[in-house]
Amino acid sequence: MRIVGLITEYNPFHNGHLHHLQESLRITGADASVAVMSGHFLQRGEPALVDKWVRTEMALAAGVDLVLELPFPFACNSAPHFAMGAVQALNALGVVDALCFGSEAGAIDPLQTIARLLVDESAAIEEGTRERLRCGVSYPAARAEIMAGMCPEVSPETIASPNNILGIEYLRALQITSSQIQAFTIPRLGADYHSTDVADNIASATGIRKLIAEGDRVDQLLPTACHEILAEALAAGGSIDRERLFTALQAFLLQEPERLKGLYQVTDGLEQRLVAAAMTAESYTDLVGLIKSRHWTLTRIQRILSYVLLQLSGTEMASFLESGPLYLRLLGATEQGRKILAKARKKRSLPLISDPARARATLRRFYQGQTARCQLAERMLNCDLRVTRVYSLLQETQKRVHRNQDFFRPVQYV
Repeated sequence: MRIVGLITEYNPFHNGHLHHLQESLRITGADASVAVMSGHFLQRGEPALVDKWVRTEMALAAGVDLVLELPFPFACNSAPHFAMGAVQALNALGVVDALCFGSEAGAIDPLQTIARLLVDESAAIEEGTRERLRCGVSYPAARAEIMAGMCPEVSPETIASPNNILGIEYLRALQITSSQIQAFTIPRLGADYHSTDVADNIASATGIRKLIAEGDRVDQLLPTACHEILAEALAAGGSIDRERLFTALQAFLLQEPERLKGLYQVTDGLEQRLVAAAMTAESYTDLVGLIKSRHWTLTRIQRILSYVLLQLSGTEMASFLESGPLYLRLLGATEQGRKILAKARKKRSLPLISDPARARATLRRFYQGQTARCQLAERMLNCDLRVTRVYSLLQETQKRVHRNQDFFRPVQYV
């Protein structure tokens, strides 16, 4: 059995994702697919439209065979950390043959060229980027500018396009980890990553979420089964209430600035800016806009606000990022997915967690004799469990349910 890995968010699963899944299977010659999917908070720093179980159900209904959760420290982080964590998870499964991602370039060679440059010239790129930052340029723009100057055969647009950026980081992570996984890319279809336009029943996830927020129909933009699952979840109040998000953040931001020091990425006096913005902000969007500056991109501000909401310390996050994922969290599997798990049983390099209630025993058994690593794995899992509890506070419905939903939602087998 040949297996292709997909790195995803599925927020929500739409026709573009279905095309990606089908093309990935076709061009890699794979018989089965594994999706490493973000949990309740996403790479751009925002909470997901619906919870990870609804998104897992959509993925399985659309034909994905196995869904693993990418731990929060990697899922809600910059492109290099997001990509590294996801690639490390695919490597750890031990049976993935290929990785396929969508890109604006639609060709692997120019992206491989930039990825090799990032590996071979990392020190020079970082030094040049810091110099541009001092001139008021944002980090993504500064780094793209430096790399374009060092690699004139690849256009600046190629380097700076959103999906290309992620693709380059996937390739870089594969190189750094000496992975045996073979990389493929397909052209991104239809609307741009940030676009809200619709073309030939293809729209970006951003566009679909905007249509949903405005009360417009999106049934033609999602596979039928996925739309039915999403519609049921939305009707039950499973989406995020941004007013709740704003209120929850204000509870932390309207305290003394010193209490924000030490949180992940709250540095260089940012705590003062966060508190000042919170004093006058009237909504989440307003808050982000007041904090944003030339140095601080919208996406980075959104991620930092998530770190504030979850009270994640810089010290602990640094430990997580240095270690990489320390377990594989199983969310769902088809019959073919169960075959993948059986094939991986003796090849995995990380423990598989299917039941959080038994996770501590699983981790201690796997990390026997590695006390410090086991404790770090437990703290990483506790971080993911905390994310679920906080996410439940942000949902529109406030049904009487236990906040520790990870302990009450079983793995989805179809």
